[in-house]
Amino acid sequence: MTRWLIAMLMLLSAPALAQSPQAMPQWNPAAPYVTAGQDEPGYRAWVGRVSWRPVYVKAFNDYLTTYGVGGVVPTWQLLRTATDWEKCGAEPYEIPPPGAWPNIVAALRYVGAYVIPRIGPVEVVSVYRNERLNSCAGGAPESTHKLLGAVDMVPLRPITREALMTRLCQIHLASGAQFYVGLGLYKGIRFHVDAKKFREWGMAGAQGHFGCTAVLAEGPMPFPIAPPDFAGVPVSPDPSAPRN
Repeated sequence: MTRWLIAMLMLLSAPALAQSPQAMPQWNPAAPYVTAGQDEPGYRAWVGRVSWRPVYVKAFNDYLTTYGVGGVVPTWQLLRTATDWEKCGAEPYEIPPPGAWPNIVAALRYVGAYVIPRIGPVEVVSVYRNERLNSCAGGAPESTHKLLGAVDMVPLRPITREALMTRLCQIHLASGAQFYVGLGLYKGIRFHVDAKKFREWGMAGAQGHFGCTAVLAEGPMPFPIAPPDFAGVPVSPDPSAPRN
């Protein structure tokens, strides 16, 4: 009788175990944008496939560290090309031309000083795209991604699209013009930051208004901004160079 009772209790508890926290879906915001081969194992395979790649990756990482933006995001993520890399017959990762390296510094500095403190850590899903890949992936002809000047990313902390839009708009209106920052919000919670010029796109409020000013005017702003300055952050490699 005792064995029968134990067996029955185990059967009755099975559905509850299936709904345990360990069985619940994990928050994975990069999943819609990162396919197998462009994930971290894919990067390890890619970088080890050719002997000179680790050398150039180290040089790129050292460059970012020298100019104060090393570690803002993992360097290997900055080598991701386009979400449609496979469809376009391209590489999942690419080491950008060294001549373009200065173009990423201002964008990463802004992400590290303004964006991450407000929304938490991010995962980068696309940065440099060569001319052919940018065209195949549907990028604008003048896309800043072609010059290594833009970063597409997703927040790693759970957040709704609406809450993300509110926070990004607050950041952008408070400091974007000062640092020539472009801000874009794509489908879902993927967003874009560059340091080419002050502009925005993809911001649409619940009441159908467009643009950050209109979006924020639709309702209360529960996350007041007190943005940090760039004190102690090194200047870009060539402050006189045009922003790309």
